[in-house]
Amino acid sequence: MSKKKILIISIVIILFATIFIESNRFKSIIYPRRYSTYVEKYSKEFNIDENLVYSVIKAESKFDKNATSKKDAKGLMQIADITRDWAIDELQLDDVDIYDPETNIKIGCWYLNKLYKEFGALDLVIAAYNGGSGNVSRWLKNSKYSEDGKQLDNIPFFQTSTYLDKVKKNYKNYNEIYSKEGKN
Repeated sequence: MSKKKILIISIVIILFATIFIESNRFKSIIYPRRYSTYVEKYSKEFNIDENLVYSVIKAESKFDKNATSKKDAKGLMQIADITRDWAIDELQLDDVDIYDPETNIKIGCWYLNKLYKEFGALDLVIAAYNGGSGNVSRWLKNSKYSEDGKQLDNIPFFQTSTYLDKVKKNYKNYNEIYSKEGKN
């Protein structure tokens, strides 16, 4: 085969590969909507955008229902024991298996709702989900981290800062692939 034919075939392959990679079909493989029955149910119940829930699950566990972090957070949405216990009390739950996808997503959506009620802004909610609401409250009161007390200009925890970026990237992609907003 001549070099010209090889070049043309290579260009065609690269062109088709680029089109495929940029397609929403390919992106939907990278950004799945697993456990959609539970995400739809509990995002609606707790008034949370579905795409945010998927974004958190992707960042926290990559949809591994059996995931456990180094800090012992568990399940799809990486629920800490203290959050689980708080949810058991507030939601009056019995016999909680935190690795059960339905239970984990219910508690995760409930907690995101609590954080929205406390902070009201997406960036603060995401930062608090990872870094803790007490830390976010303290950072907002400290001029080193917040000039206006309403948004964070600087996050002192590297993990929380990178987590915020990751969830926001996921959220942007979920919104582009599946719609500007989730169903809720």
